[in-house]
Amino acid sequence: MNWLLVIAGAAVGAPLRYLTDRAVQSRHDTVFPWGTFTVNVSGSLVLGLLTGAVAAGAVSSHLQLLIGTGFCGALTTYSTFSYETLRLAESGARFYALANVAASLAAGLGAAFTGNALAHALWA
Repeated sequence: MNWLLVIAGAAVGAPLRYLTDRAVQSRHDTVFPWGTFTVNVSGSLVLGLLTGAVAAGAVSSHLQLLIGTGFCGALTTYSTFSYETLRLAESGARFYALANVAASLAAGLGAAFTGNALAHALWA
């Protein structure tokens, strides 16, 4: 039964990643991967909020599987982040590659922390 929750969450997260990535990237005339950056930071915020809610006892483990593992797992993409960073470096856009790594780490961790702190403020 648990795997059905993961599949259901992923069935929403994967298309949302694709649609969000395309919509965001089409609005930026740059080589920087804004679409991937956006989905990864958004997913980090949601996962931080969910993790905090689970820790506070406000959310069930089933919802954690549905949203955390399924939805957030399909929404976010470490492999695309890595690939896009490598392509930036190989094409000579080393500044953008470095900026992608630094900004993604800082914003992703910041979003996860913010989500977790918000959950604790709401439910602890």
